[in-house]
Amino acid sequence: MSEPVRVLVVDDQPLIRHSLRLIIGGAPGLVVAGEADTGEAAVARAGVLRPAVVLMDIRMPGGDGIEATRRITADPALTGTRVLVLSMFELDEYVHAALRAGASGFLLKDAEPGRLAEAIRRTHGGESLFAPSILTRLVEHYLDRSAPQVARTLDVLTGREAEVLTLVGRGLSNQEIAQALRISMGTVKTHIGSLLSKLHARDRAQLVIAAYEQALVSPSGQR
Repeated sequence: MSEPVRVLVVDDQPLIRHSLRLIIGGAPGLVVAGEADTGEAAVARAGVLRPAVVLMDIRMPGGDGIEATRRITADPALTGTRVLVLSMFELDEYVHAALRAGASGFLLKDAEPGRLAEAIRRTHGGESLFAPSILTRLVEHYLDRSAPQVARTLDVLTGREAEVLTLVGRGLSNQEIAQALRISMGTVKTHIGSLLSKLHARDRAQLVIAAYEQALVSPSGQR
C-alpha cells in the first residue's frame, strides 16, 4: 500500500483547525502531519515535517499565508511540498498573490468535505485546483490580458493532445481523463507534459486558459 498523503494544516482559528483535522483524518489516504497557527509557524513546521501538502490559510497574525507560501515553495528542501490555499475570501488580489507565491490551488472554506479531500489528493498528484467561481474569474483575468505566455495556435498539437486539453479545460482530473479516453494514467501524464511544453504553459491553470482561448471549452463547460 502507498504511504498516506501527509498534510500540514495552517489556520489561526482552533475550531477550523479541529474541523479540518477531522475531515482529513476521516478521508482515505490522507493524514494530518501537524498544525500551525501563524505564517511563521507554518514555515518552521513545514521545514521539520516535510509534508506532501500544506493546507494554508491567508489572513493570519504572525506572518500571512501568502508570504509563508512564498517561503515554502522557494525552499529547495521542500521541492516535494505543494501548497493548497483555503480561504474565506475569493478576492482577486488574494488569488493572484497566492499563485505568484507558488500555490498549486485555491479553494474556499465553504467547500464540501469530500471536495476538500479530493483537492488535497489532486494537489499532491501535481494538479492545479481552483474553486469553480475562482477558476472562471482567473480565466477571465488572463483572457483580458491576452495571456501572452500561452501559444495562440493549436496546430502544434496532435489530435489526442487536443482531446486531453479539452478535458483539462473542463476541470477533469488525470484519473477522470484516463477513464474518459480509455488510456492509462501514465499516458495522460505524458500528454500533460507535452501540452505544457508545446503551449509554453507554466502550469495546469494556463492549460485551462488555453482551452478557453481556443474555444475548446466555453464558460458553461460545453465543447
